[in-house]
Amino acid sequence: MNQAQDHLSTSALAAIAGVAAPAAESIGHNANAPEALSLLVSKAFYADAVRLLAHLLPKREAVWWAWVSVRRSPGAHPSPEETASLQATEKWLAQPTDENRRAAMVAAEKARLGSAAGCAGLAAFLSGDSLAPAGTQTVPPGDYLAARAVACAIILAASRAPEQAPETLRGFLSEGMKLTERIGLWRKPDKN
Repeated sequence: MNQAQDHLSTSALAAIAGVAAPAAESIGHNANAPEALSLLVSKAFYADAVRLLAHLLPKREAVWWAWVSVRRSPGAHPSPEETASLQATEKWLAQPTDENRRAAMVAAEKARLGSAAGCAGLAAFLSGDSLAPAGTQTVPPGDYLAARAVACAIILAASRAPEQAPETLRGFLSEGMKLTERIGLWRKPDKN
């Protein structure tokens, strides 16, 4: 988990993530993160599971998950601006420099921040140290803004083909869970 989330219970993080009341009640107060995600998926609370997982992943990995989901979304016919936003996000993922992060934001604005590709670029921008223009006093983004943008990107990507949205979200969640395994998100750190 991100350092900011290490001290929070899964139920507290679910509330921050905007997990809806029925979904939050289904996970209760004592479930750990993997159990909570499994319960949400088993009860078909896919969008809520996306929101929670976006808040559990480290920022860069979460942005990667959003980027992959947007690229793989069904019915996707990205505009040139959306394609440029995805390319800028990919560049930041490959080389997470401040310059690339800011370029991802410019491209996201051109793609529209209400689009899946725009949200992915916004998430990359919000993963950095400052919202302020380069060379000015640092204005840190809120702890969970990048995660919210990631969740929006993934949910919007799934909604491109509304009749397939639940199954698409389930597939995106499967990819996100594979990512948690690859990065060892649930492994306990060695105490050496």
